[in-house]
Amino acid sequence: MTYHPKSDFVAVMMERGFLSDCTDYQGLDEALLKGVRPAYIGFDATAKSLHVGSLIQIMMLRWFQKCGHQPITLMGGGTTKVGDPSFRADERPLLDEAAINDNIAGIKKVFSAYIDYDSDAPNKALMLNNAEWLDDLNYLEFLRDIGRHFSVNRMLAFESVKSRLDREQSLSFLEFNYMILQAYDFLELNRRYGCILQMGGSDQWGNIVNGIDLTRRVLDNGIYGLTSPLLTTSDGKKMGKSQDGAVWLNAEMRSPYEFWQFWRNTTDADVGRFLKLYTELPVDECDRLGALSGSEINAAKVILANEVTGLLHGADSAAAAEATAREVFEKGGVGDDLPTLSLTAADLGDGISIVQLIVKSGLAKSGKEAKRLISENGAKLDDQPLTDAGMMIDAGALASPIKLSAGKKRHALVQLDG
Repeated sequence: MTYHPKSDFVAVMMERGFLSDCTDYQGLDEALLKGVRPAYIGFDATAKSLHVGSLIQIMMLRWFQKCGHQPITLMGGGTTKVGDPSFRADERPLLDEAAINDNIAGIKKVFSAYIDYDSDAPNKALMLNNAEWLDDLNYLEFLRDIGRHFSVNRMLAFESVKSRLDREQSLSFLEFNYMILQAYDFLELNRRYGCILQMGGSDQWGNIVNGIDLTRRVLDNGIYGLTSPLLTTSDGKKMGKSQDGAVWLNAEMRSPYEFWQFWRNTTDADVGRFLKLYTELPVDECDRLGALSGSEINAAKVILANEVTGLLHGADSAAAAEATAREVFEKGGVGDDLPTLSLTAADLGDGISIVQLIVKSGLAKSGKEAKRLISENGAKLDDQPLTDAGMMIDAGALASPIKLSAGKKRHALVQLDG
């Protein structure tokens, strides 16, 4: 890519590694030089929280606002009822309206940490819900006014749909409509708010192009699309997953300490790239830190963890997580901020097996995995190797909290309440 951008936003996207593709670099660049412009990213409400895989899109909206423009966060209250089939092997489970609204309430909590919705500035962010215009659509009118602009031949050729059909996996008519509804979102946002740009992951390219084409046909307006790469870690794992499940952004689903630890455990080869994408440190500094090696790269990982955790949960939570980590790893102590499993006397009964405790504390997904951890010398109790998978823990053993460890980097406290 040899294009030299003039606008701050396109320059930031390019130099920090956010760009996968754009429908018209020069057109977008010049449009962003003409004053405050709105752009949006849609988020379907399939869970009570977004996970780290969505953080690249949230950072794009944050940078868009920092560069003087207006970000629009679009909640998919309508589109979640259909489910995005893009690059999925099967249909998403359908959620009812109450579950969708509950999920939206959970997802909304995160955005205010990154984006300003409350100021009086002309680029104050908007948070909208596409149920506002999708819920009341008249089916026949929609088919006549909007459906006639879509070519089924072209829709079938999009990679997100084609890959599903090539594997001979069923694609329901409900899911097939998703890309029409997303295209209609872009049309409505352009009509109502003058939105000129949709951003998303590279798996959304086909849906974004559909929206641009529809808006041109219906309103004769020129708008743009920009996608980010679908991130994997250097060892090929999908971003947002860890060995103990999704890395959620909401604190009640993943504690600030666990979130901090996820970033502290970044692979050496990913440090520089992640600093550019997930922090606001200058690019030169990101490159310098990413080029470190040996024990020095670990210091860079602490900076990465502090910066990312500070943006989401606040500087105090980041500092507390680092302090807990130092206490656990350097002094062998028990930090205040470790994930904690609290048991009652009723939970314990006559005793609970160490295998059950390892599973309940989240250090293993199953009893089988916990037993394997013990047999491979990967489990510790109060920093001492655990060798007996049949060990029972009673109330006496929990007179003071105990620390369980899985490997060198994952720990949990177990304590008795009351």
